Amino acid sequence: MSVRRGLLACVAVASVLTAAACTDDSPSPTPPTPTPSTTAPPEELSFGVVGPQDVQRAFRATVDAWNLDPDHVDVEIRSWPTQAAMRSAIEAGAAVPDVFMSSRSDLSWLMENSLIQPVDELLDDRGVEFGDTYSRESLEAFSTDDHLQCMPYGVTPTVIYYNKRLVNFDRMRARGLDVPDADATSWSFDQFAAAAEFASRPARGSKGVHIDPTIEGLAPFILSGGGTVFDDPELPKSLTFSSDSSKGALERTLELLRNPQVTLDETQLDERSAVAWFQRGKLGMIAGNRSLTPILRQKNNLDFDIMPMPRLDGSATVGDVTSLCMSAQTSSASLAADFMVHEISADWVGLVASTGYLQPANVEVALSDDFLQPGRKPEHAAFFNTGVRSMSAPPLIDTLPELEETVAPSLEQLVYGVGVLDLDTITTEIDDASKPVLDPESVTDSASPSETPSE
Repeated sequence: MSVRRGLLACVAVASVLTAAACTDDSPSPTPPTPTPSTTAPPEELSFGVVGPQDVQRAFRATVDAWNLDPDHVDVEIRSWPTQAAMRSAIEAGAAVPDVFMSSRSDLSWLMENSLIQPVDELLDDRGVEFGDTYSRESLEAFSTDDHLQCMPYGVTPTVIYYNKRLVNFDRMRARGLDVPDADATSWSFDQFAAAAEFASRPARGSKGVHIDPTIEGLAPFILSGGGTVFDDPELPKSLTFSSDSSKGALERTLELLRNPQVTLDETQLDERSAVAWFQRGKLGMIAGNRSLTPILRQKNNLDFDIMPMPRLDGSATVGDVTSLCMSAQTSSASLAADFMVHEISADWVGLVASTGYLQPANVEVALSDDFLQPGRKPEHAAFFNTGVRSMSAPPLIDTLPELEETVAPSLEQLVYGVGVLDLDTITTEIDDASKPVLDPESVTDSASPSETPSE
């Protein structure tokens, strides 16, 4: 590491450790507004970031390091707590930052509104190594129209978090129960079900498992059991919960999830969230991604670890990919690309990953101590990386929130309903309800009155 680079790194790390995010209170001369015909470089670029305060402080440190170099154009941070908050601000008229974080779930919206520009050629010209440093899955997630639209930054495969006191594999093994081997990198659905039943202790008021009754929550089990969630991976017109393969996977899964002795019921979830039950030590297992880790670490007496999503037939999970995008209206794509290269370097991605929230798309950082954090929970953080290889992302459609809301009542009936499960009827209802959201034109066409001859 050069002396200059070492100095910048020390300043950035110190900024995070002291939690002293810089402000814009210090006076500075206001540059004159350039005329429309000027070709002068911009005086400042903007960087849009999202996430909790720890993540925002880490990003502030990376920007501080950039701004220390007098040869760099200054970068100003604009921050939002969530991706949805950033999108709402932009939809309400806020300027799009020159470089900004985004989720793959917003890629369709960004492209349809011409808010971004491709980054592959700009980054390739600056020597960014795509193939060796990033997984194929993360690159494909933002590749469309023969270009890389945004640069992968983070990945979020879903895994199973488990309470090690409630799901004690050694004690289960001593009782002759089916458990994964100590060095296993996967586990079967039967082993998952056995762990859920073992963790359910009525005398102590604990339940074994909670899986959200949502498309995202059930999708890993459907995919693992050989089913499909959408009728087309790119341009879906319907959900496919009622297909034979999907129903077969759901039937096996729901035998566990509909057992009120093992899973949280609606009354308990009305009282507090599943994460809160897990934090209280009253829930054996919960699905989540890396961003849940620092939240659980806040409970000092909570001993937890992770496992991959269980296998019905094959390995499968779901998740999202986050990225850094470049505004289509940036005043200097060249300078914005220079700053993007700075932000995706291993040093600075590692600094953000060290907060515990980010699972980096950069493979080098994902395998480093900045992310794996040996000696801290969860012990088997490497399973986050394993999950990337079996992760499926939803199609590039901008109606996923509406779709989840539309089918929510049927999915809740699927998981929480009492009595005999009419799987054929409910899954057909789910698929039918999805069609007006995913393919509204076909529904409009079918609803149009047919022409009849006048009398």
